[in-house]
Amino acid sequence: MILPNLIARRAVTVAGAAVGALLCLDASAAADPTSRPPNCTAADIAGVATGVAAALSSYLFTHPDLNGFYTGLQDQPKDQIRTAVRDYFDANPAEQADLESIRQPLVDIRQRCQWTPLVDSGGATQ
Repeated sequence: MILPNLIARRAVTVAGAAVGALLCLDASAAADPTSRPPNCTAADIAGVATGVAAALSSYLFTHPDLNGFYTGLQDQPKDQIRTAVRDYFDANPAEQADLESIRQPLVDIRQRCQWTPLVDSGGATQ
């Protein structure tokens, strides 16, 4: 029961971060909707973020070692988490590459659309 809750919480966090970023748009961008390239609306960004969250959830469910590793990081101090993550991916570079590939659509749309969250999104992937 803890694992599905964790995955759901992370998916909600990613979606919430996307919505939070949408609510904190620069006023000038809101006043001039043509300043963004096509397919760079709030809905476009949220849709990509949702797809990335779904792909990540699926990947974690099919990679129980990685899922267990991330689950085990909960409630640890941030400095220990950073070291543990670096050590894990040093030992598992294929999983790191897979996660980077999963995240790439969100990186791409943020760069293409010049999308910059104006507030800290509470630890969500930037």
